[in-house]
Amino acid sequence: MRKLLAIAAMTLAPFASAIEQRDFCIYDPLGSSGPMFGLMKDYREFALAEGIEVKLHAYTDEKIASDDFKAGQCDGVVMTGARARPFSKFASTIEAIGAVPDDNIMRQVVMMTSAPNAAKYMMTERYAVGGVIPAGAVYLFVNDRSIDTVEEMSGKKIATLDYDAPSIKMVNHVGAAVVPSNSANFSGKFNNGSVDIAYAPAIAYKPLEMYKGLGENGAILRYNLAYLDFQLVFHRESFSDEYSQKSRQYVASLFDRAIKNIKKHTDEIEDHYWLDLPEAQMKEYNEMLRQVRITLRDEGVYDGKMLKLLKNLRCKADGSAAECVENLE
Repeated sequence: MRKLLAIAAMTLAPFASAIEQRDFCIYDPLGSSGPMFGLMKDYREFALAEGIEVKLHAYTDEKIASDDFKAGQCDGVVMTGARARPFSKFASTIEAIGAVPDDNIMRQVVMMTSAPNAAKYMMTERYAVGGVIPAGAVYLFVNDRSIDTVEEMSGKKIATLDYDAPSIKMVNHVGAAVVPSNSANFSGKFNNGSVDIAYAPAIAYKPLEMYKGLGENGAILRYNLAYLDFQLVFHRESFSDEYSQKSRQYVASLFDRAIKNIKKHTDEIEDHYWLDLPEAQMKEYNEMLRQVRITLRDEGVYDGKMLKLLKNLRCKADGSAAECVENLE
């Protein structure tokens, strides 16, 4: 028996020494019990097959996760597209306001950006995006369902992500008051009545108890302000480019699982909270967000290549839209 164990040990030794260890900072509002952390548990199996043992660290504060990553305490980080802007302007522009109207276009974006020919766009000198995970449409939550037009939003207080230039630009554009917030406290401000409006995906509704802020008179506008995504970002020196490419393709394979989770959370929202907008009003919103996108592109916040890609996908789905004729993005 000892001889067999010795032979087994000698056989496995080269493989054991070949395993490299990496640390990931995972932002999930629900910590280690949340869906994003759950997806990354499965990711560990993929990484191990590639010779990397990943240790996951859960964060409920996105800023701390980002700061720890920047400080080199983690080799990889999972955070929202908005927070990932300093690491990849191209990939973070997927979350541009009004740019991804539905799951189908998001699927195309994820598959295109995970393809080998997109690799050069998914990395910078210091960082590489190792995958994009859909988290669903971002909706406006209002505490009074009469707040359903741009005019009605004027003067209202909106919980606004203070690190996200596009959000601040949009709130200022409609003449509303910016109430600086972050991913850890925006829902609390909406729920306790400190603000009139907040924006969030359906996956935030139940976990963050946003029904408290909606009360009896509130509503959720069924209009996609943006499409939230989570991005896995690497310190490029910690992973080979080959591994980063395989990572993007593996994460893309999780798309349907992520969409199923989004649908589950969306279905948990009571029907009476949804407020559908007239088509004319939706067109007004579309045009407003397009103008904001163009401004932010010109100011260097959004990446022009990604905006053009997203516009082409929208026009492929609906060629009758005015933006397809004017071709400004």
